Amino acid sequence: MLEISGQALSLADIASVALSERTISLSERARGRMQASREVIEQVLREGRVVYGVNTGFGKLCDVRIPASELETLQLNLVRSHACGLGEPLSEAETRAMMLLRANVLARGNSGCRVEVVETLLRMLEQRVHAVIPEKGSVGASGDLAPLAHLALSMIGEGQARFGQQTLPSMEALRQAEIAPLRLAAKEGLALLNGTQAMAGVGALALWRGLRIAALADLAGAMSLEALRGTPVAFDPRIQELRPHPGQIVAAGHLRDLLEGSEIRQSHVTNDPRVQDAYSLRCMPQVHGAVRTAIQHAREVTEIETGSATDNPLVFADSGQVLSGGNFHGAPLGMVYDYAAIALTDLISMSERRIERLVNPDLNEGLPPFLSSHPGTSSGYMIAQICAASLLNEAKVLAHPASSDNVPTSGGKEDHVSMGMTSALKLRQIVSNAESVVSIELLAATEGLDYRAPLRSSKRIERARELIRSLSARLIADRPLSPDIERVAQAVGHGDFDEFVS
Repeated sequence: MLEISGQALSLADIASVALSERTISLSERARGRMQASREVIEQVLREGRVVYGVNTGFGKLCDVRIPASELETLQLNLVRSHACGLGEPLSEAETRAMMLLRANVLARGNSGCRVEVVETLLRMLEQRVHAVIPEKGSVGASGDLAPLAHLALSMIGEGQARFGQQTLPSMEALRQAEIAPLRLAAKEGLALLNGTQAMAGVGALALWRGLRIAALADLAGAMSLEALRGTPVAFDPRIQELRPHPGQIVAAGHLRDLLEGSEIRQSHVTNDPRVQDAYSLRCMPQVHGAVRTAIQHAREVTEIETGSATDNPLVFADSGQVLSGGNFHGAPLGMVYDYAAIALTDLISMSERRIERLVNPDLNEGLPPFLSSHPGTSSGYMIAQICAASLLNEAKVLAHPASSDNVPTSGGKEDHVSMGMTSALKLRQIVSNAESVVSIELLAATEGLDYRAPLRSSKRIERARELIRSLSARLIADRPLSPDIERVAQAVGHGDFDEFVS
């Protein structure tokens, strides 16, 4: 069980709740903090103090005082009016990640909401009642207003939710799951809406996949190197020590480990006429390592965010103060998601270049043209490389940073926004493209290795080749390769290749 108290959560924690059955509980310490912060809000109401979002309007309307008789209506209208998202709904896993992160942030006890708010979220997670949350409509300040509003809407029994295999009115989904709909008290609608948990949820799961594919690209590259009879000399640790970037050192070590004991390498180690390989082979430690570093940086920022109070205003129970600030602004996440997207696009670019070398008869070291058993009659992997080029092109377009844009909103009160949700959604698509391109390289490299028989590669690469062959038969005659690519990409996503990830 994962006990939440507003602490920083790891990507592994998030994935364990989003992708599997890990249960969650609220710590007693968090309950005490939440109750103390709620008492501050109750004191504000008793004293009639004017506090943003508690008894005022929102955004440009922050100067409008709301009478006590309309405070619950204020919160209800906030949720309803802000539930304005469009597009495809977030996946179940992304919705669960978002729910976990919102519950954890509220558990810090700086939002002034009742314990019942977090308990409702945890109960919905436990019973797998998932709000239908459109993925588009957030500009990332004041946080992810539209996505979080759709989540809050479901909590109060409005909007749509998924339960079991059905999409139902939220009230019916809650009824079937035996969960009482939440009735919002003062400040609680705002507490549910202000924050970065939509972009953080989508981004965290994308980074979780991105870390895997960055490491798996080493395997694909090592297999391509072997199929092309390249040299691992460029991975020598002495070279890496002269430029000691951590990612580069890790990638080079991983490549050496994958290639250790190869018969193919030994077959041409003494009579290889080439001085050095092309960059897409020789510079794998430098490029793959830089990608690892970029994703790791994005991971660190995301994990800090998971344990941060991103509401506004924030409640400080020790002093009784309620302070307005800008912790909801998504700039920290938007910028690193753009950085990770650029890095993964470069990973796709390098993988595509190795696929081209495997199929191009002018570059593939004696392998048949396009890895075809009957060149001319059969096209082999010709179109697979074209597919990789198409995915690369899309990634290049998506790699343009969203965080460099700004469109002022809310009558100029919110005059600088992060566009962090756009950054997260783009990153998700680029990760998906990377998984497909690396899967194409794994297939093409395996085909190339088959032509090097009876020579065998290293033990680890031979195990990987067996796994790939369990998913895709050798290309004796042309067939549609889409199912093969999709099977390998799905296996990558399911963790079937994780023994080769390091």
